[in-house]
Amino acid sequence: MSKGHSWFDRLTTNGILCPLSYLLKRLFLRVDIPPFLCDNLDMYVLGTAGHIDHGKSALVKALTGIEPDRLREEQERGMTIDLGFAWLKLPSGQEVGIVDVPGHERFVKNMLAGVGGIDLALLVIAANEGIMPQTREHLAILDLLGIERGIVALTKKDLVDDEWLELVAGDIEELLKPTCLSGAPIVPVSAITSEGLPQLAAMIDRLLAETEPKKDIGRPRLPIDRIFTIAGAGTVVTGTLIDGSFSVGDEVEIVPPGLKSRLRGLQTHKARVNTAAPGSRVAANIVGITTTQVVRGNVLTKPGWLVPTTLLSARLRLLDYIRRPLIHSTTVSFHTGAAETMAKVRLLEKEKLQPGETGWAQLVLEEPVALVKGDHYIIRSPMETLGGGKVIEAHAKRVHRFRPATIEALKAQEGGAAEASLLVLLQSKQPLELRELAAQSQLPPGQVKAVMDSLIQEGRAMALGEGEHRAFFTSSGWSLLTTEASAVVKEYHHKYPVRSGMPRVELASRLRMTKYAPQLFPRLVSEGILGEEGLAVRLPSHQVKLNPAQQAKIDAFLKSLAQNPFSPPGDQIPEPDLLNLLAEQQKVVKVSDSVVFSVSAYNIMVDKIIAHIKKNGKVTLAEVRDLFNTSRKYAQAILEHLDEKKLTRRVGDERALY
Repeated sequence: MSKGHSWFDRLTTNGILCPLSYLLKRLFLRVDIPPFLCDNLDMYVLGTAGHIDHGKSALVKALTGIEPDRLREEQERGMTIDLGFAWLKLPSGQEVGIVDVPGHERFVKNMLAGVGGIDLALLVIAANEGIMPQTREHLAILDLLGIERGIVALTKKDLVDDEWLELVAGDIEELLKPTCLSGAPIVPVSAITSEGLPQLAAMIDRLLAETEPKKDIGRPRLPIDRIFTIAGAGTVVTGTLIDGSFSVGDEVEIVPPGLKSRLRGLQTHKARVNTAAPGSRVAANIVGITTTQVVRGNVLTKPGWLVPTTLLSARLRLLDYIRRPLIHSTTVSFHTGAAETMAKVRLLEKEKLQPGETGWAQLVLEEPVALVKGDHYIIRSPMETLGGGKVIEAHAKRVHRFRPATIEALKAQEGGAAEASLLVLLQSKQPLELRELAAQSQLPPGQVKAVMDSLIQEGRAMALGEGEHRAFFTSSGWSLLTTEASAVVKEYHHKYPVRSGMPRVELASRLRMTKYAPQLFPRLVSEGILGEEGLAVRLPSHQVKLNPAQQAKIDAFLKSLAQNPFSPPGDQIPEPDLLNLLAEQQKVVKVSDSVVFSVSAYNIMVDKIIAHIKKNGKVTLAEVRDLFNTSRKYAQAILEHLDEKKLTRRVGDERALY
């Protein structure tokens, strides 16, 4: 194997079936596609759904030529157990990733791990059997997850006549009406004869052309649904990328465990890419992490922003066909993205929620899960899906039940009213502290804090400092402030080219941020907006540039100091900017307006004076004059300087150690 092969090129040589021997030859083989072509395509993912043995995997294989059942047991039993993956090149040239899910009721939790990030649902129903239990359950899950685009593939049409096909299609239309897939097209197909497959591919193409690409909001999340290792490459994780992009070389974090790593390589569909776009199926080769450290449901993201939660507030809708109500404090399995954990449901308005009802709840998670406001979730009993909804508050505090104010606050967060009012307030005047936001918005401080924390997590706001005195900005407001800070410092550099930086206090005043200066400058420095220079700040690119005349003046002054180290001439002291530059460069020490020593001479004088006092208990001005064979002027200047520095203190006409 040539050294130039990518890490995925090695997969088929290792005897690993993941979907390896055939799928990875098709899915991940290196091809000569310029990376920039891959990096800029809109990417989509299609997910199958449907009852066991209705032909989901067979249909995927017929469409793509790829066997999605990657496990030997699946192929031997003819039953999908875990997630399978493939890709399809559509008539338009657009490529779509495919997640094939199991249909058996025992493996619904595996199905849930695969459908969270899909753009288009392919609900597979066998024409000879029609609507079955997992047809209903999978459709209900798609509805709870808010997946609004879908196609029904009416498979095995070769086994029935046209009249029967029409009857089944009518039943399906009625089934879809109350769901988000109402009106979805129904395409009869046969994986055996290939009849209807071109029409199905064309329909997928048309619906994806009408589908808005996943947004890049700068906070990439890859819910991990597969983990494996490749000899010579290391650990590989896969998932559907949402909310942002990844690039090779990015520093990343795996949440909840908090493992830090770096992206060694990225693949999407059949090609290596430099950048993976949101909405694509991604395989990420991560550095320094073993497969035993990662589990399905962990999230790969950029470091420092995604905080796992164990308590969330949510809108909860129960399915109308479940057999019994959901009682307060019931323990359920909780699913979001590819994650699964047990959870206790705290109903906030009722003691029990009836089938088909919607209510407010808090979910207490047994294990931490990485999620954000707006994520969808599903709850299940051991063998059936109960309901689900949308996360309204990702990091909630336990609240009292049956409190109207609590419900109103959650409704405001759901509708975005609280978010909108707080953002409007900040846009009119920022920064504002928590108490100011609460007073001006007339919202409870607890609600304001929760909403602002959510906005910060979503990247729509930011805060300086910690605790109750945090100063909040909108993201755009902070961007404007950093732009203004850069412009002010740039202007200062232009006006004073030989100064190493602008005093912090002056910049804080110009920005009208004096109150928040202690929090402001560390943030500006950490974000790379400014650099530090003692008590001053500068642009990261700034360098002091002296003209020939200035350089000559400095050289002459330093030469004069070297010639008369303890009696330096006062008539060659350069102007304040040049003198301050020399002081910052630790070449000179200014002890008075008319006396400047070189650093080496100053250190010698200080050491000898301190040593003399330690030996004799004191020192006089005359003794200092004689120690350095200098005049009274310089002896007095150094002694008064040491008094100011609190190294010595004056006792009559003598000095003692401070």
